[in-house]
Amino acid sequence: ASGLHLVPDPKRNPLLTTTYGTGELIKHALDTGCREFIIGLGGSATNDGGVGMAQALGGAFVDKNRRQVGFGGGALRDIVKIDLSGLDSRIKDCTFRAACDVSNPLSGKAGASAVFGAQKGATPAMILTLDKNLIYLAELIKRDLGQDVAAIPGGGAAGGLGAGLIAFCGAKLEKGIDIVLKAVKLKEKITGADLIITGEGQMDFQSCNGKTPFGVAMVAREQKIPVIALVGSIGAGAEMMFDYGIDSIFSIINRPMSREESMTNAATLLTSAANRVMRVLALKLCSAVTTL
Repeated sequence: ASGLHLVPDPKRNPLLTTTYGTGELIKHALDTGCREFIIGLGGSATNDGGVGMAQALGGAFVDKNRRQVGFGGGALRDIVKIDLSGLDSRIKDCTFRAACDVSNPLSGKAGASAVFGAQKGATPAMILTLDKNLIYLAELIKRDLGQDVAAIPGGGAAGGLGAGLIAFCGAKLEKGIDIVLKAVKLKEKITGADLIITGEGQMDFQSCNGKTPFGVAMVAREQKIPVIALVGSIGAGAEMMFDYGIDSIFSIINRPMSREESMTNAATLLTSAANRVMRVLALKLCSAVTTL
């Protein structure tokens, strides 16, 4: 409902995009009887601190004229009071687990706006505005709700939705990879494996912050199983993953191409890259057999 992939590049503007749709999905789930929620955080087009989500659930974020403020990260500065008395009463009977793969706080140099704003369409000037607005939102949350979400690790996930879920829904942030690894019982399933191949869209310095390949590699490391990563692109700091259980990284891109072209042909590129990697491994196996 709030995903970056849903917004075409020319229309990406975190000053305007909202998590309202996420709130609508939660409300629909409540209507169908759901009371236990796992909310995946990441890849959002938004930077509104979860305010839109809370608005959809009945929360009031009023301006100086006592009217509900508009949508988006740009409207946060207009809030003068937060009132959750109208929040859907069923929320208090629910448990919310927020699956979060990053440890970024709400604001600052490592915060939601500074780290993820550009990919959502924010200009440098917009990033400064968005960051100031999230700082202001945290101050309002502390004043009106008695919760300090400013420095919570992961609070900046999904444009501050992590902090919003904590403040407005009483959520608990958990590493997304931990939730997934437990659900699929990865430790048990990889026992006896000779090799694990994992992947990511772009592997870079952020991959060390608990993203899927990091989690897979750490589990594999416990059993001394080598891990190869097939990725869309290799960014700055990707080599840091070598310290956390990734043994080698291969990009699936085989020639200069646009991001759009690479995504359109991802399946073919991935298949071709996997074939090349396995041929190298086969050479090593053949060499070992010959030596024996």
